[in-house]
Amino acid sequence: MILGIDASNIRGGGGLTHLAEMLRAAHPHQHGIDHVCVWASTETLSKLPRRDWLEPSHQPLLDRNILFRLFWQRYHLGKLARKHCDVLFVPGALIFSPFRPVVTMSHNMLPFEDRERARYGFSYTGLRLRLLCQKQSHSFRVADGVIFLSDYAKRTIEARLGCNVQRSATIPHGISSSFVRTPRSMRLPEEFTPERPFRMLYVSIVDMYKHQDKVAAAVARLKSEGHPIVLDLVGPAYRRALRVLDATLAKLDPGHDVIRYHGAIDHSELPHRYSESDLFIFASSCENLPNILIEAMASGLPIACSDRGPMPEVLRDAGCYFDPEDSDSIYRALRQMYLDRDVRCRSAKRAFEYAQRYTWEACADRTLAFIAGAVAARSSVEPAEAVANAP
Repeated sequence: MILGIDASNIRGGGGLTHLAEMLRAAHPHQHGIDHVCVWASTETLSKLPRRDWLEPSHQPLLDRNILFRLFWQRYHLGKLARKHCDVLFVPGALIFSPFRPVVTMSHNMLPFEDRERARYGFSYTGLRLRLLCQKQSHSFRVADGVIFLSDYAKRTIEARLGCNVQRSATIPHGISSSFVRTPRSMRLPEEFTPERPFRMLYVSIVDMYKHQDKVAAAVARLKSEGHPIVLDLVGPAYRRALRVLDATLAKLDPGHDVIRYHGAIDHSELPHRYSESDLFIFASSCENLPNILIEAMASGLPIACSDRGPMPEVLRDAGCYFDPEDSDSIYRALRQMYLDRDVRCRSAKRAFEYAQRYTWEACADRTLAFIAGAVAARSSVEPAEAVANAP
């Protein structure tokens, strides 16, 4: 069996990490897959591992803008798939080709949650999310198999579709072993000083649904009580959300003595950021699978976390939860974590244990098994349909 992968809209972020790490950990021969062909841009192919069974196929149109990429998906992909593969995997969730069998994957929850999507109003991003909702919904209906990253995502999207996806599986991503660090001893509140403050870390894109401004307000309130604390914000930014954050910081901490926004950093630097922190904060209200949260769990950190979306499914009883849109709720969670070392110890220990199930080896094995199963299922249906339709 030959597997073709449409990586035409896999260009960075979690999607590219998933594709590269899954292929790095994969053993396709165990699932009857002899060869894997990936169609992608030059930049995407440069990030993929080299394997004897893996054929990177550069498509020049995919180096260009979105219109050229859509043209390639609609008019070139089907021809390539019919010529070179037995099954097509489309991890980007946009199926344009009539080729079957095809398996796709849900990565993005923003198109399917009206309340979250409404944060962008009448804008390019808001329009793009509405179009993605329509097209991805169609893709999930016509696919021979759909991979969801969390049970929450599966429930939410199926409710939006108004039906159950015919064949699906929940297969979470893995995380790099570079993040794994057993929980360390926790300091008592009185052991924190201005020279060695209680360091809180929030890693995520600054965006409308990430609520960094609410976290900043909670941290400023905690600081006003005289506690030696520091908040580090790390991640790229959506321009409109960054303006809101900048205005909040100008009001609450104009000297950046307590709250420091560092912008985007290289992914390889994150393990160090986690290792020098005392508490991780995750305040997102919309996620499919919160990989950053899982990285923090594997890093042995206690966690104060949003109570929305799949976060309770992932973190379970290992976090101190809050309403991400209520700075008072965030403040209470942070205050409890700061004052109670035992709560921090329990959180870190349980979170670390729960993080062990998220491996790229398990992700790759289950993904390829599901794709092979989708091929077998379609093969068993087609002969029956042929007999039923015979004259």
